Amino acid sequence: MKWTGRLLKKIGDLIHIILNWMVKLAVLVSKRSLNIFQIPFIISGTITNFFKEVSRVLGETFTALFICAIGDLIAGILLSGMTHTLEMLPGLLVLIPGAIGMRGNIFGALGSRLGSNLHIGILSPELKKSPVLNQNIISAMVLTVIMSIFLAFTAKGFCILLGFQSISIMDFTVISVLGGIFSGAVLLPATLLISIKSYENGWDPDNVTTPLIAASGDLFTIPSILLAVQILLWVRNGYVETILFVIFLIMGIMGFIYGIKRGSQLKKIIMHSTPTLFLSSLFGTTAGTILNSSFSTILSNPSILALVPLFSGESGDLVSILGARLSSGLHIGSIESSLRPTGEVLRNFVIIVILAVIIYPLIGFLSYFGSLAIGVESVGLSKMVFISTAAGLMLTPLMLLIAFYLNTISYKKGLDPDNIVIPLSTSITDPVANTFLVLMVMFTLGLTL
Repeated sequence: MKWTGRLLKKIGDLIHIILNWMVKLAVLVSKRSLNIFQIPFIISGTITNFFKEVSRVLGETFTALFICAIGDLIAGILLSGMTHTLEMLPGLLVLIPGAIGMRGNIFGALGSRLGSNLHIGILSPELKKSPVLNQNIISAMVLTVIMSIFLAFTAKGFCILLGFQSISIMDFTVISVLGGIFSGAVLLPATLLISIKSYENGWDPDNVTTPLIAASGDLFTIPSILLAVQILLWVRNGYVETILFVIFLIMGIMGFIYGIKRGSQLKKIIMHSTPTLFLSSLFGTTAGTILNSSFSTILSNPSILALVPLFSGESGDLVSILGARLSSGLHIGSIESSLRPTGEVLRNFVIIVILAVIIYPLIGFLSYFGSLAIGVESVGLSKMVFISTAAGLMLTPLMLLIAFYLNTISYKKGLDPDNIVIPLSTSITDPVANTFLVLMVMFTLGLTL
């Protein structure tokens, strides 16, 4: 009987242990199950909090991008109406994307510098004379002339290298420099006004200034080029054109010498910006050669020409917004100069992705209806939206990486991202954007290169 009692006791102890472990397991499973069921609510709450935090940023940037889209649409309509001019002056299409990009690069970088200076208190949000403001203005004027000359020589060089029929180097130079001067005369005061007034009225210049300036560059560059073309046709193949060519070369050389000898801030901007803008011009001209190589397709589908400034312009705006925001974050210390994206960087990435998902279909719609408005034959609404959206979503991840690594690497090297990131990121984006756009046009229309 004793052994029976001991056996029952052991069985009871074992059952108690088993029940105890079952209870613990049940409690553990219950807790984990509750955590799992809470995941949708946690995610929903995180998303809600995120949108609350960035709603102002999204509102400001989308407003700026939509205004830019209207400006780019007008530029696209003007460009689609230039088919006769493009046929009359072969090779001009190689110059145009670089010229458009260069205006945005020079004045977008100016706006970014002003925005950073406003953030850190170096510049007062008032239109008063100051050494910082004066040297920034002079740098934009000098860089406009220098880069217009370089862009002309680059465009001619690409045409010779790739065997494109083209106008003379004097023609390219007169059109490029005159176009730069005409558009710069409008963009310089516009940049100052947009940068300072947006800050003064409580808008973040990083969200507003760069895209609005880039769109202004798109809008005013093509009319400026058309005006320059008209002047060229008046003076072409005569002494006046030769004199203008020589004067512009002297202006470029003297402007560069003046820039590197007057004022530390001016010298820094010129020395940092010039090599960056040289690279930007090469990328911009590459974008032009991609379009020129598909010239026959574009001429047979002129509505695609209306999409080009919109697509490349809005892509440049998105990458420049990201670049300006990351640059300001590095300056004020809210973003670490790490080669691995941190939480604040990822937050900015999400903002750009959201904007891309909205903007790219929208510009397809705008291009279609803009083409219809001026009686240009269109490829169709669904095809236009598909081309724009597919090419844009292919481009977006590359834009995020380009802006992030250019910012981080330039900052680590002791360079000012404001002078480097926007020109290079938009210029690298241009040929890639045009490549994706041309590929999607070929794919959608069933054509071959």
